[in-house]
Amino acid sequence: MTRKYAVSEVTKHNNGNDLWIALHGKVYDITKFLKEHPGGEEVLLNLAGADATKCFDEVGHSQEAIQLKDTFEIGQLEGTFEAEGAAAGPSIDDDDWEYEEPKKESSPFLPVFIGLGVLVYAFLFYNFFY
Repeated sequence: MTRKYAVSEVTKHNNGNDLWIALHGKVYDITKFLKEHPGGEEVLLNLAGADATKCFDEVGHSQEAIQLKDTFEIGQLEGTFEAEGAAAGPSIDDDDWEYEEPKKESSPFLPVFIGLGVLVYAFLFYNFFY
């Protein structure tokens, strides 16, 4: 028999040490998946204790991801977040949610290597072609 969880119970599990989400009327304990999530921890932490259905569907997960989520299912959601006045989770269209590209740091030695390369080229050109 499938265990049923009230919305109020799901909302209590809203941090990185105890993270539940609701998807399509089912409840998932994804605490152990937090560090493995390809989209980063922050995405899941923003959905902790909430209904993540809209966000999950809008992202367009792979078939493997859809199958993987089933391994974290712990029961059925009893009621709805809207009826309880609880957070339904952010949508990717929300103004306060924005994807940030990872910052790429350039090497501080790059200009040094370029300068050395120019010097070596100048030395070779002067000594062999001039």
